[in-house]
Amino acid sequence: MELIQDTPDLSAYLAADEVIDHDHPVVREAAARLAGCAQDSYDYARSAFEFVRDTIPHSADSGDPRVTWRASDVLERRTGICFAKAHALAALLRAEDIPTAFCYQRLAHDDGSGHVLHGLVAVRFDGSWHRQDPRGNRAGVDARFSLDGERLAWTPEPASGERDHPVLYAEPHPVVLKVLRAAPDRPHLWKTLPADL
Repeated sequence: MELIQDTPDLSAYLAADEVIDHDHPVVREAAARLAGCAQDSYDYARSAFEFVRDTIPHSADSGDPRVTWRASDVLERRTGICFAKAHALAALLRAEDIPTAFCYQRLAHDDGSGHVLHGLVAVRFDGSWHRQDPRGNRAGVDARFSLDGERLAWTPEPASGERDHPVLYAEPHPVVLKVLRAAPDRPHLWKTLPADL
């Protein structure tokens, strides 16, 4: 699948805003701590990915009812669903000048009762984009940081209506932000998650 930037302006994939607030002290402190142990930008990107994947539980896995969407809140509260964790990883990567995009998959619910949108990121190294999924591993999920072939949590199965969206967004998609901001808790969020873009 060919990945398509939603804007030709690469600086848009480094920008800070209300959601990807990589200028926030919480984000800056985490980025500085990770960068202090990294040998280069590749090592930093892998470390940031593993930090978000492994130390911030996916709220559905942990049973945490809180809904986070701003990167600094995800890092501070240590909880979030896939979209929120993607926001946190993007902020950490952009804080160290690594272009990072948002991308999405349409996946089937585990029980087969329809579809749900899944969020991940893409990082740019050596002139190419590489998708990464910091969702968090569990039984049946083994996502890993990779610049040499994708190691995502899931591979869509077109026969069941699943698909990858090829567009790389410079900002989180408005459909995603709307449901995250409106949800008082995760049980409510689960009922309002978008099935697609």
